[in-house]
Amino acid sequence: MPDGNEFVSEGVYLVIVEFEKIFSSANFKPMTEGVEIQALFEKNGDKTNFTFNIVHPTEEYCKQQEKMGIMNGWGSVFDRLETFVSSI
Repeated sequence: MPDGNEFVSEGVYLVIVEFEKIFSSANFKPMTEGVEIQALFEKNGDKTNFTFNIVHPTEEYCKQQEKMGIMNGWGSVFDRLETFVSSI
């Protein structure tokens, strides 16, 4: 991490359907554990619609994660992805 702390990312792919969806567990220790991430892809002409879901085990845990900035974290990931995809 930028502050020098270690960031451990672990997970297991739960579902992979080519060109359709990828679901996996997400344990981003020490900040997030027990979360499922879902990436959904849908063909739309010459484009692809992309939907990303974060599924928390409880509503309380979701609210705690939102307060910690989970949406900003994932937002920065997608900003970098957009930059990458635009460059190819």
